[in-house]
Amino acid sequence: MTAKARPDRTPDGRFIIVDGRRWRATDPDIPEDAAARLRSHLMTARRAVGAARRAEDPEAERAARARVHLAKVALGERGTPWWEQSDAQRRARWSEGLAELD
Repeated sequence: MTAKARPDRTPDGRFIIVDGRRWRATDPDIPEDAAARLRSHLMTARRAVGAARRAEDPEAERAARARVHLAKVALGERGTPWWEQSDAQRRARWSEGLAELD
């Protein structure tokens, strides 16, 4: 993603602004290789949600949504805000998320 394509951030860096809505930003301390793997898992899970909905398979949709949630928690976009966690808690959050998703 180029700097031009990046969404605006709040002055504290905790949120991004997309179409006037505020969304929690990804934890900036996640190493780029781990963050890229988590984003890949997230996008795969989002595609699986769409496929399950098209197939009208509620069980597959539930499983895919659970993977979306797990990836977003690991990225720091859901759950306890990353700025309220210690460095060790933050590292454990994304490490455990990757371990479950890989």
